[in-house]
Amino acid sequence: MVGKDIDHVVLDILIDSRQLITATNALFFALVTDRNNGHKYIEELYDQGVRAFVVNKIPEGSFDEATFIIVDDTLKALQRLAAFHRSQFAIPVIGITGSNGKTIVKEWLAQLLGPEYNIVRSPKSYNSQVGVPLSVWQINETHQLGIFEAGVSKPDEMPALQKIIRPTIGVFTNIGQAHEENFISFMQKAGEKLNLFTQVETLVYCMDYYDIQQVILRSDLGKKVKLFSWSRKFKEAELYVPAVLKHEKESEIQVAYQGETLEFKIPFVDDASIENAIHCIAVCLLMKMSHVQLAERLLHLPSVAMRLEIKAGINNCTLVNDYYNSDVNSLVIALDVMNQQRQHQEKVLILSDILQSGRDEQELYGYIARLVEEKGVNMLIGIGPAITRQAKLFPMKSAFFKDVADFMLHFPFSTFRNQTILLKGARAFEFEQIGMELQEKAHETVLEINFNHLVNNFNHYRSLIKPETKIMVMVKAFGYGSGNYEVSNILQFHRADYLTVAFADEGVELRRAGINLPIMVMSPEVNSYDNIIKYHLEPEVFSFRNLDFIERALNATGVTTPLNVHVKLDTGMHRLGFSLKELPELIRRLQANPMIHVRSVFSHLATADNPDEDEFTLSQIKVFEEGSQMIVEAFPYKVIRHILNTAGITRFTKYQFDMVRLGIGLYGVPTCKQDEGVLETVVSLKTTINQIKEIPAGDSIGYNRHGRAEHDMRIGIVPIGYADGLSRLLGNGNAKFYINNQPVPIIGDICMDMCMLDLTGVDAQEGDTVVVFDAEHPIGDIAKACQTIPYEVMTRISQRVKRVYYQE
Repeated sequence: MVGKDIDHVVLDILIDSRQLITATNALFFALVTDRNNGHKYIEELYDQGVRAFVVNKIPEGSFDEATFIIVDDTLKALQRLAAFHRSQFAIPVIGITGSNGKTIVKEWLAQLLGPEYNIVRSPKSYNSQVGVPLSVWQINETHQLGIFEAGVSKPDEMPALQKIIRPTIGVFTNIGQAHEENFISFMQKAGEKLNLFTQVETLVYCMDYYDIQQVILRSDLGKKVKLFSWSRKFKEAELYVPAVLKHEKESEIQVAYQGETLEFKIPFVDDASIENAIHCIAVCLLMKMSHVQLAERLLHLPSVAMRLEIKAGINNCTLVNDYYNSDVNSLVIALDVMNQQRQHQEKVLILSDILQSGRDEQELYGYIARLVEEKGVNMLIGIGPAITRQAKLFPMKSAFFKDVADFMLHFPFSTFRNQTILLKGARAFEFEQIGMELQEKAHETVLEINFNHLVNNFNHYRSLIKPETKIMVMVKAFGYGSGNYEVSNILQFHRADYLTVAFADEGVELRRAGINLPIMVMSPEVNSYDNIIKYHLEPEVFSFRNLDFIERALNATGVTTPLNVHVKLDTGMHRLGFSLKELPELIRRLQANPMIHVRSVFSHLATADNPDEDEFTLSQIKVFEEGSQMIVEAFPYKVIRHILNTAGITRFTKYQFDMVRLGIGLYGVPTCKQDEGVLETVVSLKTTINQIKEIPAGDSIGYNRHGRAEHDMRIGIVPIGYADGLSRLLGNGNAKFYINNQPVPIIGDICMDMCMLDLTGVDAQEGDTVVVFDAEHPIGDIAKACQTIPYEVMTRISQRVKRVYYQE
């Protein structure tokens, strides 16, 4: 150790300079990888206040206040520190490994066991040589149970992770083709993964995986630990699963355990979810949870998002990119995600050879042929010599090519039209070329939407309310700029209860795209009621005039099924809605019309985000309680009540009534201090430097010559302007974008299709990415610069800006 002799209290481990939160108690590990070297960020971190570093060499420069711990290998040092930290806690720990399902099993176990234990678990998919130590570092004295996942990509990696996690219960999910290239056989890979469980008390695993079973039998593990096996084939397993019954939206799982036959239901029908659920059932039974309690909790298992990229394709197609690997297990997952895209009838799979599967070629592709047929694939395009040799096995419409170049040369891309296209290829096949050709051609400005973060935010707000409270989500204004169908589709998959749009045509578009959730229309227009009735939308009733229009439309169409409506009360915002004195007449009219069914009564809080106005907010809630009670008592059926908006969910949870309405918080924009640092950024706006120019001192830049080069200047022209949604108030130095994390001010007026940036003194090249806003550079900064709020910034982003969706 060298540097200043000061005691540092370390609370936070830092490996990424961009993720610094508090410098005072941070210890930075300068990790060295094939792609990066943490030592080059030491000066930046020192300037931000970090004073403790683990390095393999002392950096050049002046760091008088710093302490450097010198080690041979910074990664191994990080792992040793995490292992020591783990040794300080005698809590039970569940360690999970396997080729697929680790993250889902971890998340589901956390939900199932959460009521009994204060649980610490791996964030996201932190299961690597770096991710595991960061996960274990989270353990503190309040935790009663740990759940950590571990993954390996090559031999001899797992022993280090075992020392860090030190699991007491092991879960071996399955064995598959993931990372097959670095192992001689499935058996070798299974043996490597088994190293996680050398010191566990009990190992939970599925006997049906031959390689796992054989490795366990050939080792002496069974002599050291208790084996808790489950099987759908072998009755001698500890937990035998004689039957799984699939229904439209749920599956029934029957198990035989300790002489009893137990039944459980889960809200999933895909095979991967069923297998993951059985692992969870085994662990919970092992941990003495009653089957009655377990059955109740399994009914509410959440979906866990997966890593994929979804974007608009050519000729109104939707493109699902999943070409980072190709194995049978991940193919099943990708096909399920493709089937979530319901805006198109026809599904196309472009599939490469499955490399290094270890299976007989004809058997492998025979299985894949049956799989893609069962998943409803209408057309298969096979790329590679192996799949081409087995072409006769595929019964659907198909075409085969020896490689990507052959496909791109001979296939007529113009025939792709109104289809969902899944790209599933091994990295060696370079499917990126196909992706570039199939994606919709748009200019280089993109809005990235991270579905994982959106789902995490959704689940955050859901965690604040009672299990029985419904959640309605705003998808108006093109889903706050993020895409109304795409956002609605993911919300439907994750079981939102209601969607809300501003106008009927937004709801019609969602219905035509396959969204079947109930949809409330907030501002129905005079000529929209026929479509509201036709597409089973649910209008807001806010005045006697719009009630007249609803009644006329019902009479004209002659429908025989009552129309669901939502009654809006004005409790003090004075925008739309009925006053309390109008309610007796409203109730009389609603009672008199059997074709109108009051689905809910609601109001809107004007200042839920402002603590200075809490008295007014509570007065609104009081008025709502009085008025809504009048509505509820007037009808013999259940009428839903709701008043909380995004800020209200966080700050006034007590008044959640029967349903809450989630808006901009879903997209990661906090509306109150309590949500800052909790929500995850969903949208990022990025563009590209098209051209760089050297401007001599004295020259002007842009329209009206408002941009002036007071000295020799280097500028970059980027393809984003006010037609893309940028406010002209951002021009002339009022806002900064970011290139390689360095701020660059806008110079001159913002044009319709482009703007200019001052690159003087910045290391930037043509083609570099320019960040307008993202997780590190909040949208709130842009909103403040143009004197508005994040809502406006998001909703004004033009639809010509390409949306790219990410899902893990």
